[in-house]
Amino acid sequence: MADDPTLVLVVEDDRNIIDLVQANLLVRGFEVVVSRTGQDAVELVDARQPDVVLLDLMLPNADGFDLCREIRADRSVGIIVVSARRGEQDKVRALNLGADDYLTKPFGIDELLARITALLRRSRPALPPPEPVPPLSFGSITVDLDAQLVTKEGAPVHLTPTEFALLRELVLAPGKLLTHAALLRKVWGQGYETATEYTRTYVRRLRAKLEDPDGPALIVTEPRAGYRMALPNDRPPPTEPIPSS
Repeated sequence: MADDPTLVLVVEDDRNIIDLVQANLLVRGFEVVVSRTGQDAVELVDARQPDVVLLDLMLPNADGFDLCREIRADRSVGIIVVSARRGEQDKVRALNLGADDYLTKPFGIDELLARITALLRRSRPALPPPEPVPPLSFGSITVDLDAQLVTKEGAPVHLTPTEFALLRELVLAPGKLLTHAALLRKVWGQGYETATEYTRTYVRRLRAKLEDPDGPALIVTEPRAGYRMALPNDRPPPTEPIPSS
């Protein structure tokens, strides 16, 4: 039996963009649902369970930022904001509200398809590593990569696919400096190496969900370089070699 086609919800009021995106996605085997006002977008997400939402910020009867927050809530659907708003603050705000990616208009179809493909790669279960990885504990946090489950003090923590993909890279290299460029390539893909607002925003999201305000840092910032994950509970801290006398 063939796999079900990937379903994309397009939340957009510009008829020309709708036609362009819909025609190019349909010919490549995607299924497309359209919301032209945004008013029924949340209902369509819940009813149709799309794989990806392409969300315009400037809609006639809805605020795109509020819609992004509402769609994200406790849902794991991938969200790509597609907007004519080019300001850095708009991009960071959308990412903070849970968008996985931000594409500015005008855009090429090849770039849109590349972004969708990269998002689907993050949102679908990754191939298991050659050797099973036992659950790793960092303070009150336990990360089970095989089960794709994160718990805090035993309670499950809801992470979006992009949040989990970023956490996965960090926990697989505890104590090691991972540069912004390396994380961006691994999680978002080629071409994102300079988009440090993505890593900064998503590390903040992980910290808000996983760290305690008064507790030790789970993810350590190396200024202008990148991040280090704390060492697991059962791993001794690195020691400096004792100089010979």
